[in-house]
Parts: sequence; structure tokens; C-alpha cells
Amino acid sequence: MYVATRSILLLFLVIALGCTEDPGPTAPSSESGPPSGARTLAIPPSNATPQPVPRQTGGPLVWTVPEDWDVESPSSNMRYAQYRVEGSGGAGSCLVFYFGPGQGGGAMANAERWAGQFTQPDGGSSSEAMTVTELTGAPLPTRIVEVTGTYEGGMTMTDEPAPRMPQYMLLGAIIEGRDAPWFFKFTGPESTVREQASAFEAMVRSVRAGG
Repeated sequence: MYVATRSILLLFLVIALGCTEDPGPTAPSSESGPPSGARTLAIPPSNATPQPVPRQTGGPLVWTVPEDWDVESPSSNMRYAQYRVEGSGGAGSCLVFYFGPGQGGGAMANAERWAGQFTQPDGGSSSEAMTVTELTGAPLPTRIVEVTGTYEGGMTMTDEPAPRMPQYMLLGAIIEGRDAPWFFKFTGPESTVREQASAFEAMVRSVRAGG
């Protein structure tokens, strides 16, 4: 009876959330490289990266939150952490997801999912416009995903479709934890995300295994 009730509650949550911005668990993938057409490069450590103040968070993983980012209570039980990020283009949001041991799916499958939440002004493929990078020098294996365009992956709790948000940008990190990947998804007006890109990178570089 308990299992059945729990399954019904989980089904209700999936239906209520509808199409969300969450990466969501995907089937495990054997992919090791980026999708066809995606540009791949390596981001070396940057001496110019500003150092955020030591506000640490997390559980199985810990990291340092940038000084001017506002820590919010997660608005969904699918989110592990949530931050509001201000900038010249308006506020953006950085969400952290962790789905548990063995859950979450392959890195590239989730990168493709993120890219699929954008459309391009010329009607081209967002997967081909997406950039996937290997973050060198980080404590844990980390891939950075970047894509711009019109964002259509916002969360809605109603039957109404999420509003379309042109000139938006996603800067994401997929970090290989000890038992499953962790997803850091920063979305917002493109100018805001670009202004905060070095702070995001500093936070991602600070991610390490907790005690």
C-alpha cells in the first residue's frame, strides 16, 4: 500500500511539473563525446577568476557560493539548491540538481536536453549551436555547456506553456560525483549570464567531495 501510494504521489508530481527546466533523469548513456556539430574545447584555470567569499553549501558535494548571489529555498523538491543572480539584463537563476545514486543519466544526453529548451533566431539546431567544454584543473570531472537563443524551458505549474524568453543564455556544469552526476544550471538574460560567467566558473571550480 505504501509503495502504491508513493508511486501515485510521484506520478502526480511529474504531471504537475509538466515541462520543466529541470534536467531530469535520463537513460544511462555510453556517449563519451559531444553531439555531432557541437564545438568542444578545454577551459584552463584562469588567474583572473574572482574569488567568492567562503559560503559553503551542499551535502555529498560542497562548493563556495559567489558573494553577490542570493541563496533561495528550492521551489521544487527536484532541486538540491537554488540561487538568484542579479545582472544588468535582469535576474537569472542558478539551480542545482542531484537525483541520487546511479540516477541522472549521461552528461551528453542532458546537454542535449538543455540545448533542446532553446530555439535559434535562424531556425537552426540548438544542439549544433551548443558549446561543450572540458573544465581542466577542476577537482572533479566537469563539463561546461553553453547555449544562447530563445529560452522555452521555463517552469510552469499550470497548463499554460512557459513564456518564450528571447536573448537568453544557459551556462551549465555537469560534474561527476562519487555516485552520480550533479547538474548546475544557470539561465537568465544573456547579458546577465555573461557578466556572472566568471563567478559561475569560480563556484564550479570550488566543487569538491564533502566529508
